[in-house]
Amino acid sequence: MKRILYFFYYLKRLDQKKFWLFLNFVSLQKKVSKFKILCDVVYASLKYNISILEYFQFRFFEKKSAERKKWAGTGFMYEYQKIMNPIGERNILDDKTLFHKMYAPFFKHKVYNLETLINDRSSVEEMLKGRKIVLKVSDGKCGVGIEFKDATSFTPDSLIAYMTLHKFDLVETYIEQHEDLMKLSPSAVNTVRIFTQLNEFNSVDIIGCRLRISINCTVDNMAAGNIAAPIHPDTGIVVGPGVYSDITKTPESIHPVTQVPIEGFVVPFWEECVQLAKDAALMHPQNRSIGWDIVVTPDGPGLIEGNHDWCKLVWQLPVSQGLKDLLLKYV
Repeated sequence: MKRILYFFYYLKRLDQKKFWLFLNFVSLQKKVSKFKILCDVVYASLKYNISILEYFQFRFFEKKSAERKKWAGTGFMYEYQKIMNPIGERNILDDKTLFHKMYAPFFKHKVYNLETLINDRSSVEEMLKGRKIVLKVSDGKCGVGIEFKDATSFTPDSLIAYMTLHKFDLVETYIEQHEDLMKLSPSAVNTVRIFTQLNEFNSVDIIGCRLRISINCTVDNMAAGNIAAPIHPDTGIVVGPGVYSDITKTPESIHPVTQVPIEGFVVPFWEECVQLAKDAALMHPQNRSIGWDIVVTPDGPGLIEGNHDWCKLVWQLPVSQGLKDLLLKYV
């Protein structure tokens, strides 16, 4: 019964445009009728508790049962993350204002909420000293609702008025990324995603590292059409191509715009990135499984955010492997 409820949830949240794109693509590529694929989509969703789009993104149309059961889909991840990051504790990660306050030692950039700007004019003046500012909402996700603005176009009063009018409650100083990452992709700040898991001894296990790379986009999220590539956790070297969540696009071994090689790219300050993630994971251990977004600046790594509902696509697609068994040992 629970699986049926999940399936109706997946139907309700389905991106129809992507669904028909993927269905037509697979039908044409594999020379299989759409009806047969649809039947398998329903079967796989109910049996493996995956969303409808995940059937395509996990390439279940090419996989037998033994392979399919290895993939962690939306339903499994929801239940797993609810255990690891209890609903009553995860607000510290959801609310960006609270997150910045609690994890301030790990930040390289400044973050102010609207209330602070209104009550402390010096904060506004400090924010406007930079070249750019970033406007956000405190509960935003996946890069949605972010605006990048020229700081010189605002006065303290006009910034507050603009944020109030457009319902932004956070403003951040713009982050300058390391020159190596700038050469790789200058259109956005390209972040490292490190997945941490506290084990039975309350020490930190690194269960995955990925480099999120923008493709002519102001954000680096996969959901916005960008790519993610696997990073070797010991060396910081990218060990595979960047992959899209769009199955109609092929993986990128070389950045399609800058022509900088992706495979073999060495993430700067790698040891410091890993240490930052481990230190952050231990700061509030009531949340045990977190995907940390880390920016690498010329002066070292800094924290962007921590995700209690970290993305199973960014985790699994870059390694072309279902990783559910890696999580089951922690339950």
